[in-house]
Amino acid sequence: MSGDPPTEGGPDDPFEGLEGIEGLEDLEGLEGLEGLEGLEGLEGLGDLGETGETDEPSGFGGLGGFGGLGDIPLIGDLMRTLQSAAPGANQAREVGRAIACGGVSEPNIDPSQRITIEQLVRVAELRVADATGLQPAPGAALRVEVVNRAGWSDRTVSDYEHLFGALNKSISASLEPDLDDTPGDPMAAMLAGISKMIGPTMLALTTGAMVGRLAQHALGGYVLPVPRPAGKPMLIALPNVDEFSQEWSLDADDVRLWVCVHEAVYCAVFGVDHVRDAVSDLLVRHASAFETNPRRIEELLGDFDPGTAGPEAMARLQSELGSPDALLGAVRSPAQEALLPQMTALVAAITGYVDFTMDRIGADLIGSYDRLSEALRRHRVEASASDRFVERLLGLELDQTQYERGAAFAAGVVERAGTDGLRRLFTHPDNLPTPAEVDAAGLWLARIDLPR
Repeated sequence: MSGDPPTEGGPDDPFEGLEGIEGLEDLEGLEGLEGLEGLEGLEGLGDLGETGETDEPSGFGGLGGFGGLGDIPLIGDLMRTLQSAAPGANQAREVGRAIACGGVSEPNIDPSQRITIEQLVRVAELRVADATGLQPAPGAALRVEVVNRAGWSDRTVSDYEHLFGALNKSISASLEPDLDDTPGDPMAAMLAGISKMIGPTMLALTTGAMVGRLAQHALGGYVLPVPRPAGKPMLIALPNVDEFSQEWSLDADDVRLWVCVHEAVYCAVFGVDHVRDAVSDLLVRHASAFETNPRRIEELLGDFDPGTAGPEAMARLQSELGSPDALLGAVRSPAQEALLPQMTALVAAITGYVDFTMDRIGADLIGSYDRLSEALRRHRVEASASDRFVERLLGLELDQTQYERGAAFAAGVVERAGTDGLRRLFTHPDNLPTPAEVDAAGLWLARIDLPR
């Protein structure tokens, strides 16, 4: 039917196309751990190449098991990655780029298309400032960076660097088993070696994969409500915008204008210092509070004996360790659980405000707004398992229930106090709502009217 999204086929494999990444070209098969003999604690791993037959693709293209991204032929590939790939953010950037563009070269954005988007941004900036009373780019004209998928991935890896750094630090700090509890235990020493080496690299690969997957369908910089660094241009992934228009049989100019307005509203909201700081602080605190169970890998291994394990046992091991939760041992900590109500409430209020503002502006500005906005809102909640893993890792809850929660809050405020009442969300740090107030707009209005 015209207007319906295309039916997707094939496995959800975000690592397809990684074969050309420098330093990762020798990831075919699972031939063992050559070169790692000197790593203390890894001697007992034996030959991890005896994994039996598999229907999954060999090499790095098969590394797809990050929280529902496919099945991983895991250990051997990761060990060779540790030997050959550069650590840290550069690795995440290269993985992100390769996934974003499917391992093929993308054309640059035509300069005439950049000019067209810049003209739409001027329209969006004026409309947003008038509707919100906020400035999308305080003290300057709103700038825009029009990019392809690889460019979106590059910019996002850079913009999210503080979050990835906090994740890396918190997960790495708690990965290693406490060898003081098991002195002389060769299995504990082996696990310590695996954790120390795999953890940071796996996290870099995972974050690169997450960003690359987002880059495949993100329309603008705010596919997630994560503040970007202040002063940077807003971000438009033009190939995705135009592809979305074609897939849903929508007017391309209308979709482009909608995306520009949407991004400008987020720029305006996160241009308010205390709002940006509050959301950023919660995200960093969540990323910094991961706990790991240093015995989790040992529990998964059970009675596995690396010296005598056959193909079936090795296949079971790969299956057990085939997800980020298992490999990283990352679980939500009590500190994170305590943060989640506040974080989800604030994000719900922000998304509710953005959607309300979009409806106010778009209905008058875009002829096909109703049909277009319905398609775009379906687009954002029909996330793949990999996208959901990104959200969960960052502490975001972005399902339909949360969007409806935000919409109900905005509607409740406007019903009682009009659009000027809703604007008060951003006029003072104390006006940011509590979880209870997001679910009862009258409570929020009553509190912010109390004398300070």
